[in-house]
Amino acid sequence: MNIVLYRPEIPQNTGNIARTCASTGSALHLIRPLGFAIDDVKLKRAGLDYWHKLDIRYYDGFGAFLSEARPAALYPVTTHGLKPYTEARFKPDDFLIFGQETAGLPEEIRGAYAENCLRIPMIPQNRSLNLSNTVALVLYEALRQLGFAGLI
Repeated sequence: MNIVLYRPEIPQNTGNIARTCASTGSALHLIRPLGFAIDDVKLKRAGLDYWHKLDIRYYDGFGAFLSEARPAALYPVTTHGLKPYTEARFKPDDFLIFGQETAGLPEEIRGAYAENCLRIPMIPQNRSLNLSNTVALVLYEALRQLGFAGLI
């Protein structure tokens, strides 16, 4: 699987997500600008000693991501999603894209992939879940659907 973070802002979230990606064999795609320096101690600490096991790629904007990564299927995960993440039928090379902690994904991305937008059900009074929790939840559902291939 492929995890895409659009302009992540909080190093601890990205570090936790990096650790999840390394532990599941998922690639991590980071779309700049980032809200932190890549050598940030908080980022490194959250990822622990998994950095050398991580397939991580960087892109200078969403357009660069599309042209370089060439995703066959892109699933934006957003509170504006049309269907719960459990209704998607994932394939091994799919891309799950998550937005900024403070702003989510921009309308142009959500609009371009509206039919693939997924959401996590929650009570209406709450705004969102933590980004690293959201990534783990949706990624593990995708991996479950794929029979946890390659994982023990």
